[in-house]
Amino acid sequence: MGIALSLVEYEAAVRLAAFAAVFTLMAAWEIAAPRRELSLPKGRRWLANLGVTLLNAVLVRVLFPTAAVGVALAAGERHWGLFNVFAVPAPLAFMLSFIALDLVIWIQHVAFHRVPLLARLHRMHHVDLDFDVTTGLRFHPVEILLSLLIKSAAVVTLGAPAAAVLLFELALNLGSLFNHGNIRIPAAIDHALRWLIVTPDMHRVHHSIVPEEINSNFGFFLSWWDRLFGTYRSAPRAGHDAMTIGVRDTRDPAICAGLWPMLALPFKERADDFPCARPALQRPASP
Repeated sequence: MGIALSLVEYEAAVRLAAFAAVFTLMAAWEIAAPRRELSLPKGRRWLANLGVTLLNAVLVRVLFPTAAVGVALAAGERHWGLFNVFAVPAPLAFMLSFIALDLVIWIQHVAFHRVPLLARLHRMHHVDLDFDVTTGLRFHPVEILLSLLIKSAAVVTLGAPAAAVLLFELALNLGSLFNHGNIRIPAAIDHALRWLIVTPDMHRVHHSIVPEEINSNFGFFLSWWDRLFGTYRSAPRAGHDAMTIGVRDTRDPAICAGLWPMLALPFKERADDFPCARPALQRPASP
């Protein structure tokens, strides 16, 4: 019980310290070895992207103070969920919970592209005209809250150990900073890494304006699901330097890099120019 309480007591501090360290590392890496030249000045975009990050953090802490870790602890106390009902060795329950939660997030991501109402929310993430570490933080508050509810439901269903949930939350959040990074990684290292995790070059394809490319590479941490379900694409057709980031018909920096216009976007414009909102998810051919 003491360990469980410590997870809740220090969860916020652990996540904040890890975020600060990785964000600082990624920001420095982007300066030292950028992958692409940015199309907009950093200051304006970062102010908007970090502004929505702060808003999301406050909302989550006010509405869900203990977040998914607290849900896992409550489920464990009440013996809810698969791994609390059946006798499963703790290491196996830990590993399977982590993998299953990553799959849930992959499915959620696909849903936020295929369901028009959800696509309106997720489109705010994609209209960013550049792709860097702050893009990995740029999600609409309503999407963040829905995602937390989906994760919580998955945690209860699985009976996931609280430690596994905390590690997964760290992997998901820090992985998003990493795989949205505007960083240059040697090709051989990138190729090796992407057999296990999503790399920046892999995820950047998903931020292309080309429909076949935005309909690919939905993974956030583990890279397996896109290979398994046929949505993996190894590189953009135009190449990483020449590809265009964003959504085809929403290119106004005042909307794409302004905090309040970004937040209002789902309620003002339909997602017709967001190709992922189309009913059919095309199977991309890997080059």
